[in-house]
Amino acid sequence: MNPNAYLQIGLFMGILLLTVKPLGSYMTQIMDGRLPKFSRLLYPLEKAMYRGCGIEATTEMNWQQYAGAMLLFNLLGMIAVYALQRLQGLLPLNPQAFGAVKSDTALNTAVSFVTNTNWQSYAGESTMSYLTQMLGLTVQNFLSAATGLAVAIALIRGFTRHHQSTLGNFWVDVTRSILYLLLPLALLLALLFMSQGVIQNFSAYQPLHPLPTPQHSQVLAMGPVASQEAIKMLGTNGGGFFNANSAHPYENPTPLTNFIQMITIFLIPAALCYTFGQMVGDTRQGWAILAAMSLVFVVMAWAAIGAEQQGNPAFSGVDQSYSALQAGGNMEGKETRFGIIASALFATITTAASCGAVNAMHDSFTPLGGLVPLGLIQLGEVIFGGVGAGLYGMLIMVLLAVFIAGLMIGRTPEYLGKKIEAFEMKMISLSILITPLLILVGTALALLVGKASIFNPGPHGLSEVLYALSSAANNNGSAFAGLAADTPFYNILLAVVMGIGRFGVIILVLAMAGSLARKQRLAVTVGSLPTHGLLFVVLLIGVIIIVGALTYLPTLVLGPVIEQLLMLGHS
Repeated sequence: MNPNAYLQIGLFMGILLLTVKPLGSYMTQIMDGRLPKFSRLLYPLEKAMYRGCGIEATTEMNWQQYAGAMLLFNLLGMIAVYALQRLQGLLPLNPQAFGAVKSDTALNTAVSFVTNTNWQSYAGESTMSYLTQMLGLTVQNFLSAATGLAVAIALIRGFTRHHQSTLGNFWVDVTRSILYLLLPLALLLALLFMSQGVIQNFSAYQPLHPLPTPQHSQVLAMGPVASQEAIKMLGTNGGGFFNANSAHPYENPTPLTNFIQMITIFLIPAALCYTFGQMVGDTRQGWAILAAMSLVFVVMAWAAIGAEQQGNPAFSGVDQSYSALQAGGNMEGKETRFGIIASALFATITTAASCGAVNAMHDSFTPLGGLVPLGLIQLGEVIFGGVGAGLYGMLIMVLLAVFIAGLMIGRTPEYLGKKIEAFEMKMISLSILITPLLILVGTALALLVGKASIFNPGPHGLSEVLYALSSAANNNGSAFAGLAADTPFYNILLAVVMGIGRFGVIILVLAMAGSLARKQRLAVTVGSLPTHGLLFVVLLIGVIIIVGALTYLPTLVLGPVIEQLLMLGHS
């Protein structure tokens, strides 16, 4: 890598780390009900919402009630998004008169946005009306992010409480997440994006005549983009208003907006680490988790940027003019206003954070460059991860690391004074096995039944299918493309994978949280394993890498690794 790459990574991490403590402290306050002065203006609205919905805010829920409320909330959201797509031809704010979205695409999209995946097998500017984009997709971006945050807070309460059966109130946690955190930040971010050129209007699509002849006319898509763009990044959702997503100049017009979008993706997941430390009474625990995330991320970003800067050696002998262009690396599929470094860094961030937004075509990355985003997804997206989902996914890995350490030193595994016993290990094991099962079985099924949708033969075609299933199961939403996924088979398969990948893990996490909350909290002794030092950070990283590597190594070898060898001329 050149100095520019190190500068961009360093600047990104430096600014991000400056936001962790203030935002993390703020989230602790709002989730504990201790509202800062500037947030109390919204408290009457919060109370009015509870009264209007018949919610008793002081009544807490056990884990089964919490999970039931969460599932009902998301089921209603899925039905609403599906209905809006199917009925959009009859509804207002549809200047292009788009008709109903076909049923399998509508189902896939509804499940996708409810699960915080935002997998899109359609082009937004030629499929969705403004009403569907706003009332369906943008609203669900808030709700799915709030769901993940609520589940993470419930798990934290499992560590902090003892001899209790409740984890809080799901409706209260979701309301506070949206009202005091997501909505204000999204509003500020949308205004900032608009100031930089991201569009926000309800105009009909505009005809453009760059040349006087009618044959050369084109149509510019319009719409309320900035409002969706803000929560798309802030909520680690990733679904673009346009088909080109954050490569589109109306969504991401300048290098400045590109940098702000990258920071915004990690903003809440990084701050949640500090929130965790504050809520459990030991901020060192949160810093240790953040350190593990940051170290893995920096290494993966370095690998992705390095691979893209190397370029494809096959082009070196094509002709001098093209060879000169390739000397700077692989620019295929990348926007010139961002370049190789910002594109590869964005790809690493969006796949580490379960966001799925893209500013470049991942399918055009070099094999090893594409291996980085694929590998980050397959690690379970615990390297920062989605809002809430990244933290509870990382805490699963923390408990697994504690259990392994306990086996090695012959002590009962404990974390934050809670014994990790048989029930917790069952929940951890199941949660770790769900996504690999969905990915590997789904990939095998797709290779058997969905071969007609694979346009690229050989290892790259396998990588595209594997990426699609990995993205769906881990609720990322980005794609390698080159795969005709808007078919009934893929729409239904990926919808099932997205739903189980999201809610199957959440139910197991809540069950574990309920078990932890009932346990006695033991005092820390000299025999307790320190979980805030460098040694534990290294152990945690090792567990994350080994679990991912052992599970997916054979498929990665058959896909991007073989493709890299073929690119280098090995047969």
